[in-house]
Amino acid sequence: MDKVEELVAVSDPGEVGRAEHNRGDRLIVHLSNIAAWLFPILMLVITSQVILRNLGHNQAWLDDLQWWIYGAAVLMGVAYAVTTDSHVRVDILYDGFPADKQTRINIFAIGWLFLPFVILSWDVTYDYALVSLRADEGSSSPNGLHNQWIIKIFMNVAFIIIAIACWFAVKRNLARLHKPVLWRQLWATFPGTFLMINLAIYYGLYIIMWLLAEEGASARDITRGPMFSELEFGNYEITYTVIAALIITPVLVLVLRALDSTRKTGA
Repeated sequence: MDKVEELVAVSDPGEVGRAEHNRGDRLIVHLSNIAAWLFPILMLVITSQVILRNLGHNQAWLDDLQWWIYGAAVLMGVAYAVTTDSHVRVDILYDGFPADKQTRINIFAIGWLFLPFVILSWDVTYDYALVSLRADEGSSSPNGLHNQWIIKIFMNVAFIIIAIACWFAVKRNLARLHKPVLWRQLWATFPGTFLMINLAIYYGLYIIMWLLAEEGASARDITRGPMFSELEFGNYEITYTVIAALIITPVLVLVLRALDSTRKTGA
């Protein structure tokens, strides 16, 4: 890396390696640049609260607002760090590896380790957001910020943005080794692809059963249906939706691989 690129890396990591960026990468960079304005706003909020508190006029809503802004900015920062490869590495061996090995490590780390965590986080925060919205959750302080479902919905959406950042980062790294056709992308993100297919099956079935359910049926009643039953394997249980996803995911990859015309040309 020359001195100019080193300077750019410090001042604007989003411009490093821009020639390699795909549309997804650029989308994440643009969204993150907008979200970066949350930090000066956060500084103003913190400063205002400190001054008001010392004057004896503590404002609980400013405390809440600090956490809202900080949480939103950090989540967007995660997506930016994935796209720009500006996160902190703890692998002391990575820098000594050749470029192609670094690329393979990036693909495995993002596609097989981090992306599944992001998808699971989305699934968990989805329920948090819905419960908060239905309950019209507010601050525990009368003077605090209410409508906390806003930040919880944003948190859920942010994990979608992070997942998009992961997917396109994997695609960009794949392009350094092969043509990043769809089946290669699915294989490079296999655990995440499996989880997405599982969630698509689960929520798809849930919506269908909800539409067909009797009036007044609760979510618990719907998920007790036979489609959501579990199959026992000794001391273990596995749902039918997971079994379906375990079958569909590799079949989908293999079918797309068989249909890939670029394999015949050695691309």
